[in-house]
Amino acid sequence: MHPTADTAATATLVVPGAELHYEVRGTGPLLVLVGAPMDAAAFAPLAERLCADHTVLTTDPRGIHRSRVDDPDADSTPELRADDLSRLIAHLDAGPATVFGSSGGAVTALALVQAHPERVRTVVAHEPPLNELLDDRDELRAGTEAMCAAYLAGDVVGAWTRLFAQANIPVPPEAVAELFGGERDPQVVADERFWFAHELRPTTWWQPDLAALRSVPARVIVGIGEESSGQECDRTSRALAAALGVEPTRFLGDHTGFVDDPDAFAVRLRTVLVE
Repeated sequence: MHPTADTAATATLVVPGAELHYEVRGTGPLLVLVGAPMDAAAFAPLAERLCADHTVLTTDPRGIHRSRVDDPDADSTPELRADDLSRLIAHLDAGPATVFGSSGGAVTALALVQAHPERVRTVVAHEPPLNELLDDRDELRAGTEAMCAAYLAGDVVGAWTRLFAQANIPVPPEAVAELFGGERDPQVVADERFWFAHELRPTTWWQPDLAALRSVPARVIVGIGEESSGQECDRTSRALAAALGVEPTRFLGDHTGFVDDPDAFAVRLRTVLVE
């Protein structure tokens, strides 16, 4: 059954250094869906499929889309975004929460349970790009610096070409040019620039406190897409799972499986949460 309407109630919350846009759907135990840089809109289809029996919270990360920041030149770190989530959960007074974070949002979710374990019941960290856990971390760090420098120098297509190559995601050059060249939506461009300038590096360079993550009372699940084999986030996720002593949990699709097929992804996520 495909939802036909968006049921979100929208609001804002002022936090230190930012004003967060957030959306709430449904009733029941609190489930947070979070990305970085993906905003609330990217999670809306999945949220609509989960809100029949959950209170589903989605948000634009600070500096992205509708979540403004006081200082647009300040970095968006996992610690700051985790504090934002902690404040949102406390504001709703509905915790402890189950938190599904994908990509940079998975890093945010791990930082949240590490710093505020009382706010979290379960974390599903779906393909966190924790490059510092890999043996080739220095090469990856240099590659990230190069792609950010290229973007900020105006070479948008070149930056994305470098990113896909480093992530081992096969995207033909003509497709990259079509996606990221020419006239584009100004808001998308603004969010993208903020990500390359202030979010990508502090997210991929974040080093989790593995001892703390192993000792938190919350359940920590590491998710990997079935179609992500060999990609950078497949490697980082496997490294995290090994460090935590858990088996990775397989999800449908690749890095953005929850966007590509929210129906099937919602079914799988529900199964994982009750296993």
